[in-house]
Amino acid sequence: MQSRFRSDRRLTVRMGITLFLLGLLYVAFVAALIVLLKSWVLVVVVAAAALAAQYWFSDRIALYAMHGRVVEREEYPELHAVVDRLCAIADMPKPVVAVSNMDMPNAFATGRNPDNAVVCVTTGLLRRLETSELEGVLAHELSHVAHKDVAVITVASFLGVIAGLVVRFAFYSELFGGRGRKDQNTLAVFAMVMGVSAAVYAISFLLIRALSRYRELAADRAAALLTGRPSALASALTKVTGDIARIPSEDLRTAQAFNAFYFTPALGSDPGVARLFSTHPSLEQRLEQLGRISAELGEAAAPGKAG
Repeated sequence: MQSRFRSDRRLTVRMGITLFLLGLLYVAFVAALIVLLKSWVLVVVVAAAALAAQYWFSDRIALYAMHGRVVEREEYPELHAVVDRLCAIADMPKPVVAVSNMDMPNAFATGRNPDNAVVCVTTGLLRRLETSELEGVLAHELSHVAHKDVAVITVASFLGVIAGLVVRFAFYSELFGGRGRKDQNTLAVFAMVMGVSAAVYAISFLLIRALSRYRELAADRAAALLTGRPSALASALTKVTGDIARIPSEDLRTAQAFNAFYFTPALGSDPGVARLFSTHPSLEQRLEQLGRISAELGEAAAPGKAG
């Protein structure tokens, strides 16, 4: 089913290239592990199980990790009303609506397709935003679902998960037991497995970051055009980013693992090097794009870009 969110050919091309490159990396990774561990059954079973779990249960995993829960219309009527309105405008299935009891203002979407999607907002976001701003944020998240880039990011991040699992497995598996001369052999295998896993993680990390930054700009653009109010989205961005920056970094550590899925990354007051490898473009880039769209639509300039 095609939604009314404006299609983005450049996003589609980038997703295709990223998945192709990660697919090649995945094949090479599995082949290397089979050679090193001499057990193709073990490698294939673990890799397949992890991929299936991440793809089919990504929504439940994300909700559990972020303390989110599904909420009905009776409990959050205004939130459901905004989602209903946007889904009607976009002509797309309504996702499951969830709320996370966190003060950090944020939102995310997850799920393998539009028919099995979840949109979650934090109580901190609901407290801080006006209705028009909330509408902009939810339109942004729904565009991720409509463009299917949520599923792509979920699959793309799979390699990093597998690389991490392999490292943990290497520490605990009996494959690395033994004494005497065998210790030297197993240590060599261990070092090679660690090296391959680290390389795979680094490459997949960079590929995912490049795609993630573009998909956030694409979602901002699609949301602004769908609602016709880019200034409201810009206002929400400014509020949320500013409030998150005031939250101590130690309080954001759990949330940072899900930065690729968030409306705005959970970076503390001093992001430092983390900003260079951020899953999102800078606030300035996002506001600049929304300012251009606002001018094109004849709307008042977005906050922070008035001149």
